[in-house]
Parts: sequence; C-alpha cells; structure tokens
Amino acid sequence: MSPAAPTRPRRLLRTLREVLAQKAGAQARLDRVVQLVGKNMIADVCSIYVLRTDNLLELSATLGLNANAVHNARLQVGEGLVGTVAESARPLNLSDAPTHPKFAYLPETGEDPYKSFLGVPVLRGGRPRGVLVVQNATLRQYAEEDVEALETVAMVVAEMLAATEFHEMRAGEDGEGRPDLPLSVKGKSLSPGMATGSAVLHEPRVRITKLIADDVDREVVRLDDAISSMRQSIDQTLGNDDPLLAGTPLEVLETYRMFANDRGWVSRLREAVLSGLTAEAAVERVQNDTRAKMLRHRDKYLRERFSDLDDLANRLLRHLTGKAGAAGDTPGKIVLFARHIGPADLLDYDRERLAGLVVEEGTAASHVAIVASALNIPMVSGLPDIEDQIVAGDKVIVDAGSAEVHIRPQADLLRAFDTKLNLSEKRRARYEAARDLPCETADGTQIDLMMNAGLVFDLPHLRETGADGIGLFRTELQFMVSQTFPRLNAQTELYSEVLDAADTYPVTFRTLDLGGDKVLPYLEAAEEENPSMGWRALRIALDRPGLLRYQIRAMLAAAEGRELRLMFPMVAEVDEFVRARQLVDLEADLRLSRGRKLPANIKVGCMLEVPSLAWQLDALLPKVDFLSIGTNDLMQFLFAADRGNPRVAERYDFLSPPVLSFMRHVVECAKPHNVPVTVCGEAAGRPLEAMALLGMGIRSLSVPAASVAPVKLMVRSLQLNQLTGFIGPLLGQSGHSLRLELEDFARSGQIASSE
Repeated sequence: MSPAAPTRPRRLLRTLREVLAQKAGAQARLDRVVQLVGKNMIADVCSIYVLRTDNLLELSATLGLNANAVHNARLQVGEGLVGTVAESARPLNLSDAPTHPKFAYLPETGEDPYKSFLGVPVLRGGRPRGVLVVQNATLRQYAEEDVEALETVAMVVAEMLAATEFHEMRAGEDGEGRPDLPLSVKGKSLSPGMATGSAVLHEPRVRITKLIADDVDREVVRLDDAISSMRQSIDQTLGNDDPLLAGTPLEVLETYRMFANDRGWVSRLREAVLSGLTAEAAVERVQNDTRAKMLRHRDKYLRERFSDLDDLANRLLRHLTGKAGAAGDTPGKIVLFARHIGPADLLDYDRERLAGLVVEEGTAASHVAIVASALNIPMVSGLPDIEDQIVAGDKVIVDAGSAEVHIRPQADLLRAFDTKLNLSEKRRARYEAARDLPCETADGTQIDLMMNAGLVFDLPHLRETGADGIGLFRTELQFMVSQTFPRLNAQTELYSEVLDAADTYPVTFRTLDLGGDKVLPYLEAAEEENPSMGWRALRIALDRPGLLRYQIRAMLAAAEGRELRLMFPMVAEVDEFVRARQLVDLEADLRLSRGRKLPANIKVGCMLEVPSLAWQLDALLPKVDFLSIGTNDLMQFLFAADRGNPRVAERYDFLSPPVLSFMRHVVECAKPHNVPVTVCGEAAGRPLEAMALLGMGIRSLSVPAASVAPVKLMVRSLQLNQLTGFIGPLLGQSGHSLRLELEDFARSGQIASSE
C-alpha cells in the first residue's frame, strides 16, 4: 500500500491542505502556495503564471522575484521558457536556463541571478491554464520526484484558479456563446442522417471537492473498487447480444475493454493516489496528462486512442462519485453532446431515444464513429468547445448530411427542417423503389454500379441498396480499428465473411493502403514532410513484403473455390505492379505445394491514382485484369493540391477539362486490351460527376452505399448518346470547369443529377 516515509508530493499536499481550507482571497491563497512550495523544494524562486483570455501568461504570484512585477510581467504563449511550457503542455527541467534557445529575460522580474529552472503546466481539462515555476541560483538538475511534486501542486492550483476571480469568461461580448440566442455551426459528418431532439450533455463536469487524501490506504481501496465496478459494467454492456454490433463494432468494444484492463493506466492512477491525492483527484491528474497528450499529438488516429482513455477516466469518476448511469431525465428524443465519448458510454443511452451525436473532435475511424454508424445514429464532429455553448434541454437540429448543427433554432428553421425531413423520406421511398431496377441508361446502356465498403457492418448495404457488388473493399480499416496487428486467422475470417455476405456478387479487395493520414496505433509513424506522397500503400508493402504476403495468404484462403479479385493501391510505375503480382503468384504456388485449394479464379488489378501510370498504360494493360481509378488521390496529385489543406482542397474542380480528358484517355487506352475500368472515390458517388464519367466512356462505378440509389436514378434518366455528343466538344475549352454546362444539360434533359 502506502510507503512508510511520506514522499515529497505527499508532504507538499499536507502543507497545502491548510491553504485550501482558508477563506482568504484568491491572491492571498496563491501567495501562500508559492511560499510553501518554495520552502518545501528548497527553491530560491517559486512563481505562478496565469493564462489570460488574450493568450497572455501573467505573473500572478511569486516568491523570490520582484513583487512589483506581479500582474505586470506578461509573456505570450510560446514566448520564453514559461510560454514554452504552456504551449507544449509539458514540464521543462533545465540546469542552466539562460543557455536555452527559448530563454527570454524579463528585466522587471529581477530573475537574472537564477540559473536552474523547472516549470510545469497548470492543466485543467487537459488544456493549459497557467504555469508553475521554481528556480535556483545554482546549476541544479531537479529530480524526477521534484517534477512529480510540482505537477501534483499544479493540479491543486488549477482547481483554485477555476474557483476564483482569476477564472475569466471566454464568451464574446457580441452575443456569441450566449445561452439564449440561436446558433448554427458547421463541422464534419461522421455518420449520415438527420435528427432533432433536446440537448443532453454527456459529461457535465464532475466537481471534485476534495483533492488531498486524509487516508491514502483508504483511497487506494476506493480506487480499486471503482475500477472493478467499472470493468463489470463494461463486461455487462459487451454481454448484451446485439446483432447490429456483430463483427467490427464488437471488436471496437473489445478494444475498449482492453483499455479498461491496461496495467500501465491503472498503475499511473495508483501512483497518483500514493502521492497523497484522493482517488477522484488522482483520476483527474492522470486524465489531464492524457488530454494534454491527445491535444498536442499530430497523429489523428493516436489522438482517437487517447480519447478512449479519456472516456474511461470520465466513466471511472462517475463510479467513484456514484453517478455511473447515463443521463435520462430529459424527456423525448435527445441529441447527445460530448467533448469525447467512448463506444461503451454511447451504448449506455436508450437506443430508442438517442437521435443524434455531436462531439468536439473525431474521425470516421474513431471507435465511437464506427459504433454510431452501425447504430444509424447521425454524428457530427469538428466543433471545438461546443459543450460550452449548450444548455441542457436546448432544442437541437443535427443535419449530418450537410454537417450542420442548429442550436436553439428559430421557428422558420424548424419548419425548414421538417420540410427537408419530409423530402428526405420521399426521396428514401424513391430510392427503395429503384433498388431492384436495372442500372441502365434510358437508351439501354448497362452500367455496373457497385458500392465501397471496409467494415463488416457495411455488408448489409449490398442488399439494401441493390448494388451490383463491392467494387472497393478497404482492407486497412480492420487494421486501424485493432490495437494489435490482425493475425492470419482474423484476416481470413474477415475476408471469408465478406465473400459469404456478397454471395454471387463480385468483391474487389484493395490491399493495405496505409500511411499518409492512415496510421496504425501499434506501428510508429515516420515523420514526413509530405506524407500523402511519402512512404505509404504499395511502397510500404514492397519494402515490407512479409506484410503483403501475409494479407495475400489470408485472401487466398478465404476465397478457396471462389473468385478472388484484389488490387494494389498507389502504383506509380509498372515495375511496382509486376513485383506485387509476383507475390500473389508466390503465395498461390506455396498454397498448392501444401496441398490446399486455390480460388476458382484469381483476378489482379491496379489502382490508378498516380498520374505517371497513365503514360505507361501500353506496358501495364497487358499485365492487369482490371483498372480502378481512385479519384481522391488522383485529384490532389493531378493538380498538386493537398486535399487536407482547406486553402486549396476545393480550388480545382473534378468537372474540369483536364480531369475529364484524363478519364477519356484511360478508357480509350484500355479498350483495345479489353480491360474494364472502374472509377471509385467520392466523385463517382455524386450524380453530376458520375454523369460526366459516363460521358467519358466509364461503364463501371463504385460509390459509397448512400450514393448507390441517387446515382442509379441519374443513370436511368440519362440519354447517354446525347450526353456523349454534348460533352466531347467541351473538353477543348480552357475554362476552370464544365460544371455549369453540365448542370444546364442535366436540367434541360430532366436528368436526376442533384439528389
């Protein structure tokens, strides 16, 4: 349990207990903190800097520096050593501070005699609220115990600041953020659909009233009991047999359970308690560290994994405080707002009442987004500080189709939403009626219309949409939602399940497209200047052939006796395809040598995303069974425009002469070789863009499941011969885009191109 001799953090907390009990003003309490810390740590200087709303760090209390500098000395976040600590949200421990490149001398403080420097961030909610500093005149390297002690005190200071006049409101004076005015915000859609309901805050802050433990041993027991109770509740959630959560969503929840049993996380919690904190304060201390890492990490996927730990901390706090259930007092349909929420917590809410989900941050690969999609819950993310602008019970509209959230909407907006919802229902009825109709143009040309997929819960959409097959199965998603590398049997099981669900319909598996913005949590990502054009996809596979051979081996086993269609992404030259194809042949020969059956037919294709490959088609086409044009990467490579950069992502139009001419060039080259060409990617799923592709000779499209019906309705209303004659002469134009001309053509021909 607790050690015999009190540690420095615990001794400090004991001395700070009297400060927390004082009824003195804020300044007097801060002054007392720096005196006690300075004495305990044998420091010549102890100072507290508080972050103001104008991004300035203000010296607010000090022992050892010039008293006249208090509330007068200021630094920008990122300026000097103090600003660096606030910016990075990390401790900075220097034995000779003036030699550090970020050192900035403030003459008004009189700090020039002091050499050593230890600064720690004052964190609340994972975000810096100030900086706590100790300094000495001698060249002193502070010990790890000193760092831990100062971090523990910083947590106490954070709570003091939150409860005093130093805590300043951040809402604007122009009405922005006021809880009585309508507010409309735009984020990004992670799960489609529309919803309306009353706002419920997933995580109203658990107020920790007691930070310092009276009995450390008792707090350890309380922590252990709460962890055990939390684990039991997660096990109970996973024990519910829900068909919607079969396959990948269930794997996601199993990963969440694995986090709850993570020994490192539990060990950090226990260490925080043994330092002298209550169990609740220890959870918040560790949670602050997790949030700080999450906020500063550049890797979006790893940030999502940090968010799982953050959610577990919230859940654990509720078990410690006896508030373990989900909010349920709000009547009727609810829209849930959360800074972060894990998949298990989402399942705590009544499925019949939960209409929508709004989160501050998240990606389509996040665990909660995967589960929300499986449950058909509209979800919007990318809305910083949205919880601060919501009052529980507010009327809310979530339109995940346009990624908009309307808070406290006025009557006219509510009427418009009802109209849009009615139109959506009518449109859905038309889509369902078209499901079993053939996908052929009005003048009789058959179009192969397939859907994109990547997870098990995508598979029912094949029947629901009436698609002709799966034209792109993104195999990397299985790797991205797993916390460990999927073993051979797990991969084989997934591919078998996909082929079983597709039955007689074709399925095209794309081998791993990793790198760029797709990073695995169990592999260290290399820092690259231009990751989308760096070490990714087939380049990784050819440099690490064991990875690709493992995946090919699983596909061959899963497709035994059936057709196997696989394709390689990010091929830049013919030699890369040849080397990858050789690995398929090698694995097939190996399987035969072991007396095992092969697929009835193996077709190997190539993704055309890198423009260089378009000028090697004469050499490539005799070697491939099919081509698939990936429009997402092709657009950014063709125009040298980073699709992740908002300044240029929308600068170039898919419906421009160079893009459409490129498509026609590929189709014309493929015809003599009888190689079918499919276009996949977001552009193929938009009816107007899909229409233009048909005009360029494309006869096979692979689109998101939600786009199958709109594109089919466009195809069935199109006179293809008229379109071909119309669009051909336009390709020689020098304008930015042909969008207006194509919209006019669709309008005059009554083509369903704007669904």
